[in-house]
Amino acid sequence: MQAFGEIGERLRRSTVQIFPGGRERGVGSGIIWSTDGLILTNAHVARSTRPQVELWDGRRWEAKVTAHDARRDLAALRISATDLPAASPGDSSALHAGELVIAVGNPLGFAGALSTGVVHSVGAVPGMGRQNWIVATARLAPGNSGGPLANAQGEVVGVNTAIVYGAGLAVPSRDVGEFLRRGARPRLGVALRPVAYDGKSWGLLLLEVEPNSRADRAALRVGDILVGVGGRPLESLDSLQDALDSGGEVVSVSFLPGDRSRVREAVVQLRARAEAA
Repeated sequence: MQAFGEIGERLRRSTVQIFPGGRERGVGSGIIWSTDGLILTNAHVARSTRPQVELWDGRRWEAKVTAHDARRDLAALRISATDLPAASPGDSSALHAGELVIAVGNPLGFAGALSTGVVHSVGAVPGMGRQNWIVATARLAPGNSGGPLANAQGEVVGVNTAIVYGAGLAVPSRDVGEFLRRGARPRLGVALRPVAYDGKSWGLLLLEVEPNSRADRAALRVGDILVGVGGRPLESLDSLQDALDSGGEVVSVSFLPGDRSRVREAVVQLRARAEAA
């Protein structure tokens, strides 16, 4: 059986730092998922299409985002490297409350920081959509997002994502496997945050809009608030992602512009139009 120190060191070497727009724009974490350069992280960490990835030994690479799922907050990146120290995936469906877990990441810029805790629960979390989450007491901080949550054997059972009411939330490894099998899905190319825009109504505030993304081409801008999709009020991030996954060619989005003057409509192109015969 491996000593705890050996397990921690192996996890550190499988954890990378991710700079979405260079060092000056903050850092997140990622997991080396395969020896040939596949990196897993959160969608909200991979905010640009060409983030920078730094390995445990200081080597730095430009990465390409190959798949992105805002609903599950997962992204897959690819770097041109081989023989990397890949993590060992574990089975999140075998987790039980009270089990020891280990979180590794780069909180507040401290590379390879490790913390431990126990599993509180595995399942849906109120206010966090329909998805299941691993809820654990391992201490997380800004910069841990995208890093591994591992069991006592050092197997990665989740991707650390958020802190809610003081507890850490991680995407279960079972969902990571489904994400990798499914591949890329339509995305707006934005960073979003839920807000109450008139004291009672709910919407999604655009924090960032990637240049030449679907949102950018639809003239959506930072500061706009999405309030509806497909002619219906926006009930959650799930309803927005359902519309993006509908398979349609376009989707209509209702939004309040930055001046909050009135609700406007934008048409988002999801798929290329078929050329005329």
